[in-house]
Amino acid sequence: MKKLTYLCFSLLFISSAVFAQEQEKTKPQGHTDQNKFRQMKDLLATPNESRTASGAPGYAYTQQKVDYVMDIRLDEDKNQIYGDEKITYHNNSKDYLEYLWIQLDQNMRAKDSKTPDIESESFNAAFNGPITFTNTNLKERFDGGFNIEHVKNENGSALSYTINQTMMRINLPKPLAPGEVFKFQITWWYNVNNHILNGGRSGYEAFPDGNSTYVIAQFFPRLCVYDNVEGWQNMQFWGRSEFALEFGDYDVKLTVPADHKLEATGVLQNPKDVLTKEQQKRFEAAKKSFKDPVFVVTQEEAEKAETERSKKQKTWHFKADKVRDFAFATSRKFIWEAMAVDIKGKTVMAISLYSKEGNPLWEEHSTRVVANTLEEYSKLTFDYPYNKAVSVHAQMGMEYPMICFNYGRPNPDGTYSERLKRGMIGVITHEVGHNFFPMIVNSDERQWTWMDEGLNSFVEILAELDYDPNFITGNLPKDIVPYMGGDQSYISPIMSQGDYVHQFGPNAYTKPAAGLYMLRQTIMGPELFDYAFRTYSQRWMFKHPTPADFFRTMEDASGMDLDWFWRGWFYTTDYTDIGVKEVKKYYLTDTPTEKAKELAKRNNMNLDDYKDKLVYFAEAEDGVVPENAKTPSDFKFLNDHLEGLPEDEKTRIKEAPKYFYEVTFEKPGGLVMPIILEMTYEDGTKERKTYPAQIWRYNENEVKKVFKTQKAITSFVVDPDLETADVDTSNNTWPKKVENNFDQFKEKVKG
Repeated sequence: MKKLTYLCFSLLFISSAVFAQEQEKTKPQGHTDQNKFRQMKDLLATPNESRTASGAPGYAYTQQKVDYVMDIRLDEDKNQIYGDEKITYHNNSKDYLEYLWIQLDQNMRAKDSKTPDIESESFNAAFNGPITFTNTNLKERFDGGFNIEHVKNENGSALSYTINQTMMRINLPKPLAPGEVFKFQITWWYNVNNHILNGGRSGYEAFPDGNSTYVIAQFFPRLCVYDNVEGWQNMQFWGRSEFALEFGDYDVKLTVPADHKLEATGVLQNPKDVLTKEQQKRFEAAKKSFKDPVFVVTQEEAEKAETERSKKQKTWHFKADKVRDFAFATSRKFIWEAMAVDIKGKTVMAISLYSKEGNPLWEEHSTRVVANTLEEYSKLTFDYPYNKAVSVHAQMGMEYPMICFNYGRPNPDGTYSERLKRGMIGVITHEVGHNFFPMIVNSDERQWTWMDEGLNSFVEILAELDYDPNFITGNLPKDIVPYMGGDQSYISPIMSQGDYVHQFGPNAYTKPAAGLYMLRQTIMGPELFDYAFRTYSQRWMFKHPTPADFFRTMEDASGMDLDWFWRGWFYTTDYTDIGVKEVKKYYLTDTPTEKAKELAKRNNMNLDDYKDKLVYFAEAEDGVVPENAKTPSDFKFLNDHLEGLPEDEKTRIKEAPKYFYEVTFEKPGGLVMPIILEMTYEDGTKERKTYPAQIWRYNENEVKKVFKTQKAITSFVVDPDLETADVDTSNNTWPKKVENNFDQFKEKVKG
């Protein structure tokens, strides 16, 4: 008996334990806040006295200043550049600096460069053409790195330094105290690369006529940024992610062949020494021509210069204040034209340099596109502060303060396609636009590519559409759909350092631009967006903003909580997919429905007590409303109630609806976005309604909305104009159309 009792007790204990475990499994588990609308406290840096919670620079914000005095000489016969530069470094920080870091970008092309070594290689290609085979297998690596002849102190004594690939550390004799200045000098030279054959963001292009055009940048040792966010920004330059630079004043003398025409960052100091009297006269005329470009050097004159080769040299002298970099372009082949641009009463010069190989396309568009870009960007940001913007014809797209290099070459017979024209207009707009981001709003390109490329690509959309209302920009929300709906293994969040991103263009250019366009057009509206964007641009002119400064300013100046958007669009690879899951039709009846009976039972109501006092909503079976369905006017007690209302109340009551719909929206995609809904009525008229993204705050999987109308609705369409980058529109329409599939959508995107 004791054994039986013990056994029963044991079984009871075991059963209780198992039951307890099962109960524990079914208990709701604790979790952290994963709501799409949670604030970004976990992602953004803590505000401080340097960078405030509003996104503005704080009272303790500082940044360094670096001034350069340079003598540069181009040897056209050897394709070499020689430089002597004197650098004055101003330590405006509160820190003692033990060393200075300098960028040596040309070392990416040195013979011992590690850049080629980081690329994966294979024999996947079954065959090569002669050019590819020669370049890949036979050609000796180009030796384009800096040759540092000496680094000296202001007094001429040698300075200790260490070169680590594309970075050089200057070992200071003693720590540089806050507020102190350190002066030193570097002498160097390097072989200029042929950017057509060897690639690169600068270099020369050799033409069959024996002449070359030089577009020269990153050509001198430049100081890295030192700030309160990164310390020294001394990440290696691997060739993709661009530059972080300090502002300063430049005094540069450029010695080139005497028959060259040259443009550069800054204001030309000695026009009488380098231009003929006729060229000076033409340039002065251009300063008063606000409608059409004026030729400073004509095509006929440029073609004549191509047939000769001066053995003499000329020195062009430029000064530029408050710029972060310096670049120049020079050739005897250049046609030169200029036009004045009125930026709120200030005259700025739009200038183009191009060889005859660029015509007729460049003569038709380049300078006008430069002018349009300056005007449109100034409207959305700040008045362009420099004296000029120069577009130079080269087979690349690259930007520097006041000067940029742009592609767009017609066929040898002068013909060109519409696509080539759009490409040239787009690249000139984009590269000139970089004067604003990052040449003035000076973000860290090495770390956050999107802060210059993405913001610039966004404003580019508006400038292009102003130049040509039918322009196909390629940066709209619909254009990012194939990327966002693609293989997640090859997609990175926008907030990724560019060197390891697979699809660099969509990630750093198109997706940020499309997102900002969506913010402006769909989420915030132009008025709120433009004010906030202008506030950010003006707050951070000639300063170093971070992503947090941008996010915070946009919210602070607009009064909108956008954390859900930044988190989803910038920090994840989630995509938009919103659709119509179900549409139910309802009709009015005076007979209690099953749903009404259940509700009454739960609330201890006797519906008989409410006879002729309630209106019931009945769901139409298979979407078909019975012929005996009632309208509001069929209910006497409802009419009596309305008639008994005061006159002022009656005027506020709309005509009674006849049709009732309950729409369930689904969201298979990970992003929350506004629901943009277009309704089409039986008479063909349409109505559109936009629901804020916050409609998903309680349930991010599905939400319902009720529609009460006087006319029957024949269709519901979500996002009819492709405003939210919805990756799959097959669920966007009710009634569902068989042909409304993803392939059709992709065709619409292409159009």
